[in-house]
Formats: sequence, structure tokens, C-alpha cells
Amino acid sequence: MSIEIADLRKEYTMHGLDSADVLPDPIAQFRQWFDAAVQAGIPEPNAMHLSTVDQNGRPSGRIVLIKDVDERGFVFYTNYESQKGQELISQPVAALTFFYPQLERQIRIEGVVEKTSNYESDTYFSSRPRGSQIGALVSHQSTVIADRAVLENRQRDLEEQFANKPVPRPPHWGGFRIIPHQIEFWQGRPSRLHDRIRYRWEGDSWIIERVSP
Repeated sequence: MSIEIADLRKEYTMHGLDSADVLPDPIAQFRQWFDAAVQAGIPEPNAMHLSTVDQNGRPSGRIVLIKDVDERGFVFYTNYESQKGQELISQPVAALTFFYPQLERQIRIEGVVEKTSNYESDTYFSSRPRGSQIGALVSHQSTVIADRAVLENRQRDLEEQFANKPVPRPPHWGGFRIIPHQIEFWQGRPSRLHDRIRYRWEGDSWIIERVSP
């Protein structure tokens, strides 16, 4: 039996959100909601949708994993020569989206992008499982390959090359930091009258405002 997509609906009834309920700092508010997602047992609460644009303004998106967040912004790591890496270098703006359906919550982040320092990238790379370190060397991310054997052969060769040796971080691999200028917290509510509280950076402080759904 086919499913009518237009008939798929969910009524959101769990929580409400008001500007009086949120913390003055959006990073602290993010951590509060992120911790709640972890405590709720949501699978991969660190998964986020990353949106980028190319030089012609064409958008693309994919799921990546956040690896750090502090007062400077949101950090993830990737291959700088991949499609997303090249787009972020040439057009250093991005949007992030976290979705926690079990809590009926969404977080949207928009900002400018910078590379993390070599020290930060080295530190994180050294903490990765060895298989992931080898994988960063194996994959010429986003390039066309003949078949999976190309990857498996390259992986075997590199495992032999670095047997009993530390795996160096390749120069084309490292982190990006999204420095937010806008963060929105969305809480599902009945009848699609959702709560949206937006933090907007203006001057030298965050402005908190409610946005119509």
C-alpha cells in the first residue's frame, strides 16, 4: 500500500519555549539543549546538517559531526579538498541544523567560517581511532573512483607503510569553525504554531527575539 506523503503529520505537544525561558548566551543555551538530547538517548546527537554554497550560489548539504563548541563557535573536521571543503574555502559562510525529533526541537545556526589552527587540527587528529586516521589518507574525498577496490588497496598499502608508526595528519585534512551571527531555537507546538526564539549578533552583544512560525 502506497503512503500519501501529504497526509504524513505529527502534532507537537511536548514543550513550550519563551524568551523568558532561555539563557542570555546562545552557546550556553545550545549546550543545555545538546545535553538534554544526550540524556534522552537520541542517536548521534552530534550529527548536524551542514549547508554550503559554491561560487555560483548553488547550495549543497550533507550530515557531518560536530566535534567541539565553545564561545568561538562550532567545529567539525573534514578533507579540505572535498566539495564542502572547497566551497567553505571559496565562500566562507555556512548554515548548520540540528534536529531532535524525540524532543520536538530544532537548532539553526548561521555564520562565517574559518579554518581551525594547525594545533587544533593536529590535536584532534591524534585523538582519532587509527582506522580513521588511515582513512583520512586513503580517501581523495569527492573524487570519482573506479570501484571500492581502489580504496581497499590504498588502505592496505598505507597500513603497511605506517605499521608500528604514528599516522601523520595529512595537510589537506583539518577543521573548520563556524562563527555564528544568528542562532535559532525551535520548539514544536500544536497546530503548527511553533515557538521560535532567535539570537542575533548585533554590535557587541546578542539580541534575543521571538520569530513568528
